[in-house]
Amino acid sequence: MSEAKAAPDCSADSQQDAQRKAALLEELRSAIGQTTGAPLPARDAVNQAMIRHWSDAMTDFNPCYIDPDFAAKSIHGEVVAPPAMLNAWTMAGLHPPASLQGRGVDTYAKLDAAGYTSVVATNSEHDYVRYLKLGETLHHSTKLTEVSEEKATALGTGHFVTTVTEYTNDAGEVVGAMTFRILKFRPGTGRMAASAESAAPAKPRPIRPKPGISRDTGFFWDGIAQGELRIQKCDCGALHHPPMVRCPKCGTYDLGWIVASGRGKVYSHVEPVHPKIPSFDYPLIVGLIELEEGTRLLSNVIDIEDEFVEIGMDVELAIQECNGVELPVFRPARPARREDTLHFEDVAVGDRMAPCPIPITPTLIVSTAIASRDYQDVHHDRDLAIKRGSPDIFMNILTSSGLSSRYATDWAGPEAVLKNLRIRLGVPNYPYDTMTMYGEVADKGAVTNGRGPVTLKIRGTNRMGHHLTGSIDLELPSNAA
Repeated sequence: MSEAKAAPDCSADSQQDAQRKAALLEELRSAIGQTTGAPLPARDAVNQAMIRHWSDAMTDFNPCYIDPDFAAKSIHGEVVAPPAMLNAWTMAGLHPPASLQGRGVDTYAKLDAAGYTSVVATNSEHDYVRYLKLGETLHHSTKLTEVSEEKATALGTGHFVTTVTEYTNDAGEVVGAMTFRILKFRPGTGRMAASAESAAPAKPRPIRPKPGISRDTGFFWDGIAQGELRIQKCDCGALHHPPMVRCPKCGTYDLGWIVASGRGKVYSHVEPVHPKIPSFDYPLIVGLIELEEGTRLLSNVIDIEDEFVEIGMDVELAIQECNGVELPVFRPARPARREDTLHFEDVAVGDRMAPCPIPITPTLIVSTAIASRDYQDVHHDRDLAIKRGSPDIFMNILTSSGLSSRYATDWAGPEAVLKNLRIRLGVPNYPYDTMTMYGEVADKGAVTNGRGPVTLKIRGTNRMGHHLTGSIDLELPSNAA
């Protein structure tokens, strides 16, 4: 009679694993309060070339950053660096010199060695004591302030690590600070990965009906395929849409077309709610768009929450692929950058900032990561991003900060002075999506020395949800001054 085999002692393995994790956490937390040593100088002084690179990538053309004549007459008296560039100046770069190697927070390396090799930034808080000027050399010293217990997140199982960096100039004057939190996690251990592996095959979605294309409307759809919005025009000057066989104004059959600018305003809109058709995305906003050229076109309004759609709102053409056919739709036009500066008395608590859509292209993700000197591979290398558990490259938090800063100063004007910027990231910004920024005046303080403090609440939303939420404190000049 054979002996029964003993069952494997799973409890012993679990206990050993718990002990390893506890030992790792104790080792990581033993470094809390430690700094990277004496303040490290940036590789380069604040310079115009790097500012222009940032401004081009972020499309932030505040003249205080790039126009010496304007800046000389501004509150700053000279060109200054965008405040959201604060930590870009001290980034080590793609090939850091030997003097910078081994001078970072070694908590990250220890987590890498323990298998927590993937990383994503989650929180960033900037405090701006003053703006940086050309020629200044920034110094920085980073302190570890917190390491969380192991957390199970949608991305993966890992630890949140928080650091605080202080920035000084050559004279030792404090010019800013940053609190930064990242998640270091094990790739493939998150709820997202588990649900993707176990999910049952999705039922095929009904196909959205294709537009009817005839000999009379072919020119319109040929134009859309080439990125043009073609509107039928008669020799008598009348514009027609939808296209007609004969001009109702003069009776001729000799009809041509013009290329419209693609800009217009919402003349009317409606949101169908019932019955829902499975081949359409909801909420579904249907808008009658009055084009700059004078005619109207029925289409969908996208990349905006329904409560923000208003009659008279500026919109612009976007081409959307659907079921192998490209369709003309409209999104909110990016608000024009304000050339003067709002006064403190011009704004009130509850004022809304105009929605600002930002198409998330691979070029935007890569160029802004490089402009912020962030060479983390998940922001520019799709193959490595996938290997680390992401479906594609994604936007870095330094870009999210830069775009938030741009949104605030485009709204308030070039001489609005940012005092801090605090954002928390949610869902990633992947290529071929659109993030729409929303904001409102949340609070106002008392005028001091001719300037008044204003707090903005902001958020950026894409197809998956909120990419960022946060706040910005800024100062506006007072009329009383």
